[in-house]
Amino acid sequence: MHLFDELDHALIGALREDGRAPVSKLAIILGVTRATVQTRLDRLLDSGAVLGFTIRARQDYDERSIRAVMLIEVSGRSTTTVIKYLRGLPELHSLHTTNGAWDLIAEIRAASLTDFDRVLREVRMVEGVLNSETSIMLSSV
Repeated sequence: MHLFDELDHALIGALREDGRAPVSKLAIILGVTRATVQTRLDRLLDSGAVLGFTIRARQDYDERSIRAVMLIEVSGRSTTTVIKYLRGLPELHSLHTTNGAWDLIAEIRAASLTDFDRVLREVRMVEGVLNSETSIMLSSV
């Protein structure tokens, strides 16, 4: 497991602001050499602490998509099996374990209500899923 120091945190913060920033710009922002930034980036990537670089888009930018949060209850020891199956659904944007009455929280993004309905049925039919509750996200505030 990678232990982050202050420079690692600052580098990750700068990349969250602009994941496309060149190493030279990151070096200026952080007040270190380009070689230091490159070495830190390589180490963060090699250790798996940083998985990649992407854009951040407003959650509600695509008004045509359906976004929802699904709370999922899993039976007994089938959580690992359920997680493996759910990871294969492209409409599940993120999946999290949690504590309390629900075992998993899934963020769903579907192109249409028909796709959304299909995903709900598919999740509910997974062996080991006991119960679920879904809330559609209407707008970001």
